[in-house]
Amino acid sequence: MPGTKTRLADFLPYLLSVTSNAVSDRIADEYRARFGLKIPEWRVMAVLGDSGSRTQRELVGATQMDKVAVNRACKVLEDRGLITRSPNSRDGRSHHLELTSAGHSVHAEIMPLALSMEARLFAALSPAELATFKALLARIAEQAAKRK
Repeated sequence: MPGTKTRLADFLPYLLSVTSNAVSDRIADEYRARFGLKIPEWRVMAVLGDSGSRTQRELVGATQMDKVAVNRACKVLEDRGLITRSPNSRDGRSHHLELTSAGHSVHAEIMPLALSMEARLFAALSPAELATFKALLARIAEQAAKRK
């Protein structure tokens, strides 16, 4: 049918994904070059740095990454001595993961870089636009989380 084709460039989920990847990649360039971390590894570290100890299952939910990506990231971080694993007394099958002192040091160095990059990337928006943008993203995330 003529005129009913949706162009990918107008498809909002595609635009959101591409923009998100561009922003993540731009920030990741900084911490990849300086700290040798990939995006999944940094996401795990960022969550652990913000919230403290978590299980891998909790990290899957908090990062919105699949369990294989979280597992790989945790393995790399553990091998590098940036996180540690301890038994979960509530569930013998899972472990608590948390940043080591070296992990906290790396986290403390990366956060100012990430926040500075965030400020540069979003400088094109006024404070009011930025507040609206955050509110809209929260509403979209909430809608996406609903199950039919």
